[in-house]
Amino acid sequence: MKKNFTIISLIFLLILSLAFLSGCSSPKEEAVANNEKVDGNNENTANNKKGVVNLYTDRHYDTDEQLLKVFTEETGIKVNVVKGKSDELIERLAREGKDTEADLLITADAGRLHRAKVQELLQPVSSEILFNNVPENLRDRDNQWFGLTVRGRVLVYSKDRVNPSELSTYEDLTNSKWKGKILVRSSSNIYNQSLLASFIAIHGEEKAKEWAKGIVTNMAREPKGNDRAQATAVVAGEGDIAIMNTYYIGKMLNSSNPEEVKVAQNVGVFFPDQEGTGTHINVSGVGLTKYAKNKENAIKLMEFLSSEKAQKQFAEANFEYPANPSVEPSDLLKSWGEFKSQNINLSLLGEYNNKAVEIFNEVGWK
Repeated sequence: MKKNFTIISLIFLLILSLAFLSGCSSPKEEAVANNEKVDGNNENTANNKKGVVNLYTDRHYDTDEQLLKVFTEETGIKVNVVKGKSDELIERLAREGKDTEADLLITADAGRLHRAKVQELLQPVSSEILFNNVPENLRDRDNQWFGLTVRGRVLVYSKDRVNPSELSTYEDLTNSKWKGKILVRSSSNIYNQSLLASFIAIHGEEKAKEWAKGIVTNMAREPKGNDRAQATAVVAGEGDIAIMNTYYIGKMLNSSNPEEVKVAQNVGVFFPDQEGTGTHINVSGVGLTKYAKNKENAIKLMEFLSSEKAQKQFAEANFEYPANPSVEPSDLLKSWGEFKSQNINLSLLGEYNNKAVEIFNEVGWK
């Protein structure tokens, strides 16, 4: 009886042991089963990476999503998208370092793209397609980022209270006749920093400082709100002239919010400095990350976004000027007329950013 009990016990223990062993796979086996990354030699991971590009972007437009879908349909390359605020995405790239999954960074403003460059988060790209599609002044001088869309920083004025014949240059906004009539957002805003940086590049620090000081003197109120808020304040009578990016007016005119449409219909758009150095422009651009794992696919997406097909969609649906000179602006932008833009490489906007911030602080532009 005792012998039989011992045999039964041994058999029972053997069954338990086999069950335990079959249920305990190694971390690598679990990762493979779940399509997770284990190391660079994981064959399953390598297969999963084929036909993929990972994008960090601050853009939140339907147009972009549609273009990425077309790219995938045409190439078979899947685009994984992480959206976030510009500065947060740059900080994330820096924090992730070599471990980042991001292959591309898309963000607004050459100043921000320059920040990513000086933090060594990007790498140069040599592509004849990109060189042909994106003019030299709209790309980094070391080819670490390329402009995709263009916007002008213009004067938006009250149609009821301002005759456009009174408008001329950015400098004229410091004239005493505009005292208490200028609306503009905070100096912490990158668009204003890049605008002042362009003046430093063209006119030098002293003249740039004089301009900033003059704008502070003529402000209708302390800077607050975004660009749309400036147009709303013009129509509300808080000031007569706002400094804004063009595409915001386009978005407001085509908004689902009737109040935004009404605001946009009651303001005019003026391109300053047409007899001089030209209107300030900036870009939303793309850069290849330093540690891109899918470099070839990423460059293909960069080239696609600079193509005529993609640029036409940017222009028509999002009211941005195309970076590709072969593509015409939308009918709405055409209705505002052609304009002369500043003839500088936009890399300078980033290079003079720190000096622009210093000047803003010095003159009390909050």
